[in-house]
Amino acid sequence: MSGIFTITLKNCAFYAHHGVFPEEGVLGQRFFVDAEFDVDALEAAETDTLEGTVHYGIAFEIIQEIVTGSRRQLIEALALAIARGLLDRFPGMLRCRITVRKPSAPIAGILDHVQVSVEQFRT
Repeated sequence: MSGIFTITLKNCAFYAHHGVFPEEGVLGQRFFVDAEFDVDALEAAETDTLEGTVHYGIAFEIIQEIVTGSRRQLIEALALAIARGLLDRFPGMLRCRITVRKPSAPIAGILDHVQVSVEQFRT
C-alpha cells in the first residue's frame, strides 16, 4: 500500500545575484521560490515520524544554499538546480516542481514578476 502526499513550500524569499546583466550581479535582488514535491509518505504518516518523508527545514536549507550560492544567468537554470538538488537529497521524493519568481526583472515595462517553473521526476 502506498500514499502519495504533496508537500509545498510557498514563497520562500532570498536575496541573490542571478541575471544576465552585470548590474544584477553587483546589486542583487529578491527571488521567491515555491517548491512542490510528491512523496510516498504513508508509512511516515501512519507512524507519525519523519522517517520516510521530507524534512521541510532541510528542504528549505537546500533551496537557500542553491539560490544564494553560485550565480546563474537564467532563472531556468536556477529552478533546475533546485529541483535536482532536492531529488538528489531525498530518495523518497517522486516528483519535484520548482517555481522561481523574479520581481525586479530588468524589463522596460510594468509587471509583478517574471516566473519560471520546472518539473522533474525520479527515474
